[in-house]
Amino acid sequence: MRLTSLLSLLILSTAALAADKPNILWLTAEDHGPHLGCYGDKFATTPNIDALAKRGMIYTRAWSCAPVCAPARTCIISGRWAPSNGAEHMRSEVPMPAGHKMYPQLMREAGYFCTNNAKEDYNLSKPEDVWNDSSKKGHWNKRADGQPFFAIFNHEDSHESRIRAKPHTLVHDMAGVTVPPYQPDTPEVRHDWAQYYDNLTTVDGRVAGRLKEIEEAGLAEETIVFYYADHGPGMPRSKRWPYNSGLHVPLIVFFPEKWKHLAPKGYSAGGKSDELVSFIDLAPTLLSMAGVPVPDYLQGRAFAGAHVKPAPQFVHGFRGRMDERYDMVRSVTDGRHVYIRHYMPHLPYGQYLNYMFQQATTRVWHDLFVAGKTSEVQSRFWKEKPSEELYDLQSDPWEIENLATSTAHVDVLAKLRAAHTDWMIQSRDLGFIPEAERLAKADGKSPRDVFADESAYPIKEVISAASLATDRAKLDASATLPLLDNASAIIRYWGVIGCQVRGEAGVRADAPKLEQMLGDSSASVRIAAAEALGTYAKSPDVIERCGKVLLASANVNERPYVEAIEALNAIDRLVPKLTAFKEQIAGLPDKSPKGVPARLKEYCARLKEHISSGK
Repeated sequence: MRLTSLLSLLILSTAALAADKPNILWLTAEDHGPHLGCYGDKFATTPNIDALAKRGMIYTRAWSCAPVCAPARTCIISGRWAPSNGAEHMRSEVPMPAGHKMYPQLMREAGYFCTNNAKEDYNLSKPEDVWNDSSKKGHWNKRADGQPFFAIFNHEDSHESRIRAKPHTLVHDMAGVTVPPYQPDTPEVRHDWAQYYDNLTTVDGRVAGRLKEIEEAGLAEETIVFYYADHGPGMPRSKRWPYNSGLHVPLIVFFPEKWKHLAPKGYSAGGKSDELVSFIDLAPTLLSMAGVPVPDYLQGRAFAGAHVKPAPQFVHGFRGRMDERYDMVRSVTDGRHVYIRHYMPHLPYGQYLNYMFQQATTRVWHDLFVAGKTSEVQSRFWKEKPSEELYDLQSDPWEIENLATSTAHVDVLAKLRAAHTDWMIQSRDLGFIPEAERLAKADGKSPRDVFADESAYPIKEVISAASLATDRAKLDASATLPLLDNASAIIRYWGVIGCQVRGEAGVRADAPKLEQMLGDSSASVRIAAAEALGTYAKSPDVIERCGKVLLASANVNERPYVEAIEALNAIDRLVPKLTAFKEQIAGLPDKSPKGVPARLKEYCARLKEHISSGK
């Protein structure tokens, strides 16, 4: 009897917690920017989403955190910047920080029935009991009588892969497409953009169906509705790139009359807000609307609900490894200007990426560049990067004219550069720790917890070193030498990257030290040193030593998986120099060993395939 009484009390307590709370419905889509009628796009055919916007409000300056799905969704589900948790790479799988919860867990504790239909794609290992149901059958209609719900329905029809789905009969006329000036204007590119718009119309129909379900259930006046896309269009130089073109997304919010007291400031039917919002704000906003306390470890702020906080002056974006290819980019906007900082400027924007090259636009754009048939603006995507970029979205919405060296924009550059640095320090951005080094030191624990201490990760010193090493305006080859002698493997790594950024002169100036670093205690440092030396080495002996170092790390049956990814990337770039190792490279494993997360298992095979192709 005592147990029965306790259970009854628990049920009654949960019901009391959940009493008179709003239902919350998130309708999400993949890979599309604000290319909707309600955002002024006259080429778009999205009447149902436009009708929702007419009843609700749109945000004109909403940014995703990352320009690709898994890192963006990781920020949303955790309420934290993925680089703060060491979970920014596409894709990865690291433990949650100790004591942290994913937001559905907090919602469920407050009595909500939480469903996700159906995509997760988190870079964090999911705890147990996050959702009541996360599957293609997940639906709010399975909740208990009177129980409030939080439900997500994700629509994949606009995903990058659907742009290349064939056969497809176009509905939108290719002739009406506006091709971005940084892409070549060809029939293939026009077709891809037209099919992108067709796919948005399909999503629009799906949204109508979900809203109709709510209406027919008599819940329209009880349910707050959000519509957003996970990042920008699934087209090259939008998806995967933290420009405005890759991060600017639609965000539409609707609050029925009953719940208008929870609406954002200035909310009105058919209204617009120019307030800066970010996906990092979604979790705290959800909790705020539901009356759930917002934990201190969440890094965003609520823009609606009972605990609204002031709008920020800036919002931020990031890029790490994209599938099998490494890069590190950070960006920030004040709503008008966009600042981009490249920490691997010696690598081209458009590195060969298996998935990206399956799209016709990518292939034709690359082939025209190789044939010398692209304009200067269109050619940039296939070349090395500057250290910094700055764009004025008001005069240059396509982000083409880099103002980073403009004397008229010195103050703007300084403001955004400082905001970028402050954000990395405050969020403790772990992206400066090479992935193999990070996971080796974490040893199965949360990277955020392992590197929380300044002795393990002196972040200001690391940022200073990486910023110096990768600044093309500071080309003195001797600048990197002190970094190469540092006690921290993280800083030594950036010293080596600095040599690569400075090119042949930088590598040759520090060659004796780099040769010593082929035996460094850190695999990431050894690999970087071998690539730097091998790129410019003429001595067969030096090339042989570099090749042996890289091959020693490239075998996934013998070395940690991400270490092999790092080594194979270096081998791929050095393959013309490594002819003596042709047989050994061909003999590397084609399959990943057991224990490698399914999310990552294709990457080494993709790299080996590209190496073998000789392209």
